Amino acid sequence: MLLNGADAVIDEEAAVVPAEPGGFRSWRRRRPFIGGVLVALGGVEMFFSGQLDIGHLHVQMGIEGMQATIIPVLLLLLGILAIAMPTHHIFYGVIALAVAIYSLIGVNLGGFLIGMLLSTVGGILVVAWMGPKATSAAAPDGADEVTTS
Repeated sequence: MLLNGADAVIDEEAAVVPAEPGGFRSWRRRRPFIGGVLVALGGVEMFFSGQLDIGHLHVQMGIEGMQATIIPVLLLLLGILAIAMPTHHIFYGVIALAVAIYSLIGVNLGGFLIGMLLSTVGGILVVAWMGPKATSAAAPDGADEVTTS
């Protein structure tokens, strides 16, 4: 279906999915919600892992301290933007994946691997999100089949 273009939306008006009653559930289904939440959650975890004090040992210092602040804030922002603007989900997901992988060397092994894994899985989900399927009111159930003569 995807390869032959049968599901392609040609008209911009047909791409608009009407709002279903149900509030938050219908809003969430029109966005890469779970992926965005995972990216943001990974950023929050990285932020708190970068601010740790273990005994008298301070984990961040100097330029590394700036990376330990900028990378988690950037991941949090990318997660929120992926949810807020789903039309740009591929861009935000790819940037979140690159930043999450870089956090392995930039932020305490990526938030002790937990934040990096959360952000990586979230970035993959954001990139792979397909969006809501446009429903066609004019086509009956059997009209999807192509007949050849």
